[in-house]
Amino acid sequence: MDKLRTGEITTHVQRLPAQPRPADGSEPPLVVFVHGLLTDSLASYYFTLGPAFAAQGIDVLMYDLRGHGRSDRPRQGYRLETFVGDLVALLDELGETRPAHVVGNSFGGTIATGLAAWHPERVATVTMIESEPPVAEWTRHMADGLADAKNQLRHEEVIRWISANHGAHTARLSRGASRILQTTTLAEDVPASKVIDDDLSAIGCPMLAVFGDESGLSAQVPGLRAKLPRCRTVVLADQGHSVLVERTAETRDLILDWVREHTPAVREHPLAEAVR
Repeated sequence: MDKLRTGEITTHVQRLPAQPRPADGSEPPLVVFVHGLLTDSLASYYFTLGPAFAAQGIDVLMYDLRGHGRSDRPRQGYRLETFVGDLVALLDELGETRPAHVVGNSFGGTIATGLAAWHPERVATVTMIESEPPVAEWTRHMADGLADAKNQLRHEEVIRWISANHGAHTARLSRGASRILQTTTLAEDVPASKVIDDDLSAIGCPMLAVFGDESGLSAQVPGLRAKLPRCRTVVLADQGHSVLVERTAETRDLILDWVREHTPAVREHPLAEAVR
């Protein structure tokens, strides 16, 4: 694990090198995992997808978003374009010139699509897991959700209800989310973010979008298919928002196949069965 200077903040980073490296000395593909908002950190990928991808001959980069995990938590500066800028600064600091396969869960998927729209040279493909592109409607969803969370999670009785109904771990995550919301301008900044046009024409790279059928986000599927000819959508049956944690194996295999498909030099690794 490392901490690297990325613009005005220090970012906590974990890299998992491809094992083994390509025998011909070429560079393996790079997958960047971007986590979600408030209750998340790079740990969610470390315990789900990250090691399996490295074992398949892929370089893995995971990092904590500003305000999250072990990265710095400035009081201000939480618009989407700032999160995207942090990722660009991180790639620059690491000397990365490879177009990356960027995988984002929830808000992380919005960062990934923002990167693809505003820095297309940095992106080979995007995978959104239970996420939305940064269009105007997204800002309205975020404004309502963040304002409600900021108001509700500051009450101890709400935290006790979460603990009783969803467990102590979820209650701890909710306390952490409340601290972020109460000590930063995140709830106000995210809805004021820069957006892309509703036609999604700014996204030129191939996109994989994975949803649970019980999540409202799956309603995007027809629009994504109509607007993005290079978008593949997958809707998992009997599944809500927590796709990454609850359907890890399926999600892993979908994205590994996607990366292989868009990186012709990557072939099935002999250890493939060991991680399935």
